[in-house]
Amino acid sequence: MNPLDLHQIDARWTLFLDRDGVINHEKEGSYVLHYGEFVFYDQVKEALRICASAFGRIVIVTNQRGIGKGMMTAEDLQVIHEKMIAEIVLAGGRIDRVYYADSLQNDHPLRKPNPGMALAARADFPDIDFSRALMVGNNISDMEFGKNAGMYTVFLTTTQPNQPLPHPAIDLAFNSLYDFAKHLPFK
Repeated sequence: MNPLDLHQIDARWTLFLDRDGVINHEKEGSYVLHYGEFVFYDQVKEALRICASAFGRIVIVTNQRGIGKGMMTAEDLQVIHEKMIAEIVLAGGRIDRVYYADSLQNDHPLRKPNPGMALAARADFPDIDFSRALMVGNNISDMEFGKNAGMYTVFLTTTQPNQPLPHPAIDLAFNSLYDFAKHLPFK
């Protein structure tokens, strides 16, 4: 793979995003169980508006163990995602699909860092080319997920500001999704 050059990105590219710690604040020691606990990061809706003009497809891939632990239902998660997407669309952005893994087993094929959610996205959208895809996340497991699927990776330091860099699984690093979006070729 050639080094990642953000100026190569166009409508043929797909943006994969983690959710907690990327789009919204993580809930310390627990899970976002309902929309009242969902808090967007500052400027993230503007970032997603910019991303919508740069990428042909935008999907969220998120591990959601709260369902597997019985703390919330799949319907609860769907309500959170419907309301989140409605706010993103209102701000001029878009999310084409949300994939989640609710398994408690680390080796489950859908659970990051395993590439199952990426493969599910490509099954739904056959035009996805992993060599023209970026995974943006705030954990090394997100970066490993991207690498396991053959994508480029962008690490956000939102929850782990002391992550040592360079790191073999990280192509680029930014402070926030907005910081990343400001470096995209389309605004």
